[in-house]
Amino acid sequence: MSNNKGFSLIEVLVALLLTTVGVLGMVALQGRSIQYTQDSVQRNTAVSLANELIEITRGNPQELYNSAVPKSPVNSGMKVSSLFYKDKGEDFTDREACVTTTTRVAETAKEQRDCWAEKVEAMLPGGAALFESDVSICRSSTPGDCDGAGSMLEIRLAWQVRDGACLDADDSDATVCTYTVRVEP
Repeated sequence: MSNNKGFSLIEVLVALLLTTVGVLGMVALQGRSIQYTQDSVQRNTAVSLANELIEITRGNPQELYNSAVPKSPVNSGMKVSSLFYKDKGEDFTDREACVTTTTRVAETAKEQRDCWAEKVEAMLPGGAALFESDVSICRSSTPGDCDGAGSMLEIRLAWQVRDGACLDADDSDATVCTYTVRVEP
């Protein structure tokens, strides 16, 4: 005859402890997955907007190149200044409101640029304030350096997040995420 009184109670308590730890882990994982999903939605929006600007610039080569195809066989060097260039802390020069309707689309390069800028402000959190302070479009010879040289167009878009939610920032308390792409238009 053995004395096993209380043994089942210990088994139940251990099982309850393991289940609680598992449920808490799943709750933490769910919170983190929401953060990753939110980041990927904003990043995909930034990628789409950058691609749209790239296509606008490719559709208007006379605004970026000194001599564009078909006048010369190859695009002959990027212009020092262009209506597409924008420094951090500044807005586009001579920017106007987008005037497209269901019956009228933006036709000139300037109209397309201005409509694109309004779209960026509307689609990325932070709106006009971040568009002016953190967004840049420039000619660049090295990544991250808007030196006005080289044959690359660098587009940097930014959006607002809550403290610490920017997954690619060096600062864990960063509230602004960025997406940068370099392309030879």
